[in-house]
Amino acid sequence: MCGLLTLSLPLLANASALPEHQTSNPWYTDGQAQLASKLARTQSDNAKNVILFVGDGMGISTLTAARILQGQMNGQPGEEGYLSFETFPYTALVKTYNVDAQTPDSAGTMTAMISGLKTDVGVIGIDEDVERGSCASVSGNEVMTAIELAEIKGLSTGVVSTARITHATPAATYAKSADRNWEDVSDMPQDAIDGGCEDIASQLVNFKANLEMRIAGAHVDGTEVAFGGGRRHFLPKDPTFNSADAVSSTEGDRTDGRDLTAEWQASYPSGSYVMDQAGFDAIDPASTDRVLGLFNESHMQYEADRDNDVAGEPSLTEMTSKAIDILDNNDSGYLLVVESGRIDHGHHAGSAYAALTDTIELAEAVQAAMDATDPDDTLILVTADHSHVFTIAGYPKRGNPILGKVVAVGQTEPTLASDGMPYTTLGYTNGRGFADLGDETNADLRYDLADQNGRMDLSGVDTTTPGFHQEAVIPLSSETHAGEDISLHAMGPGAHKAHGVIEQSQVFHLIEQALGLVQQ
Repeated sequence: MCGLLTLSLPLLANASALPEHQTSNPWYTDGQAQLASKLARTQSDNAKNVILFVGDGMGISTLTAARILQGQMNGQPGEEGYLSFETFPYTALVKTYNVDAQTPDSAGTMTAMISGLKTDVGVIGIDEDVERGSCASVSGNEVMTAIELAEIKGLSTGVVSTARITHATPAATYAKSADRNWEDVSDMPQDAIDGGCEDIASQLVNFKANLEMRIAGAHVDGTEVAFGGGRRHFLPKDPTFNSADAVSSTEGDRTDGRDLTAEWQASYPSGSYVMDQAGFDAIDPASTDRVLGLFNESHMQYEADRDNDVAGEPSLTEMTSKAIDILDNNDSGYLLVVESGRIDHGHHAGSAYAALTDTIELAEAVQAAMDATDPDDTLILVTADHSHVFTIAGYPKRGNPILGKVVAVGQTEPTLASDGMPYTTLGYTNGRGFADLGDETNADLRYDLADQNGRMDLSGVDTTTPGFHQEAVIPLSSETHAGEDISLHAMGPGAHKAHGVIEQSQVFHLIEQALGLVQQ
């Protein structure tokens, strides 16, 4: 208390020196209120539940641009708003590098967050002593994940992603692989198959058996919820196994003849396997103890493109809400990992619109989780695995359309660059460059077109449409990740430990200490 009194005396003494128009200004009073709220916080250490949200590729510039776009979609200037999780009381900056890479990939970064140690690019659930692509180097270098520890403790567990459920980020929660690309057996070299390594999709189906085999005396019941895309990795390469919404003539990729959806159902006769919106909607959380949902042949749709799905698929918010409703049937608690995987894909395609609208959908999913849980017993963490080479540039005036061309303060016409042409606020350092696809909401169609790097005359182009792809300087087949720090936002028991600049592997310790996973 002495420290607080010492700080408050000069403030009181100087208060009369401030003009009334300053102390009554909303910027001033809001700042006072926020500081008072921070000083009044109390925080416990132990949680019943933990939900980890990962916005794949959601760097700081993505958050800023998405925040502005969200506000502008609601008729506001945009800069003054917050994404749902940006109101969380605790925040940290997170260093994302891999053991062998300055700019990371999702396999190494998610392994850090879910296991507590950093590892190399491209490997999942294994420490840095592994050699990427070498099956022989896996044995003895596997690491335990928070999902596995939660299962051993008797908690319910869930993994949700808008990417393929076998993709790097969700896979790191349950799989051990010397290569992130070994999503099914057809992706593996023969020596890895002969060496006894198991593909990632198979590891999801065999999660329970594999964990009990590795940990003597462990008795687990397996992951209760798995929602995502990637159905092709679970089905044989045989058109007779095609799903109702297959877009390929042969949907499945597996060359071993296994139907993993059937194997999963045989392992969990009371569980529900679903593959479309109707099946998802029919799930009754009160009576469902386990569900596998594979809603697309490959990745799920971008949020902006979801209405165009053949059989319909749930949103990230819907999947998050239903996962929570199923998992909280366990009185002991749960650990849920939710990935918004297509933020990353929008950026890779050079589409700010796709990346930002998926970021806004992630914020909606976080809000749904906040509404469905008790802040006194549930720790919610929101972070990213890495950022992208995505910039907010120029000197646009307040409220200027974030997807638009730069219009300076006091002006009504776009600012011209030194080459006499207008330019957008948002841009990419590298990638395939400019494309104008109008109202097209599938950002991946950019890959069907030739690269157009460098400056383009945007005078007659509406850059705010869903199909506009920003200019990029350096020509690459796909825009790349970036290496700067990303943010971590936390609320609930143990959230106060998220502060400062931290290594990405520390995220695991926030989860572990809140749930007491290692001490069991």
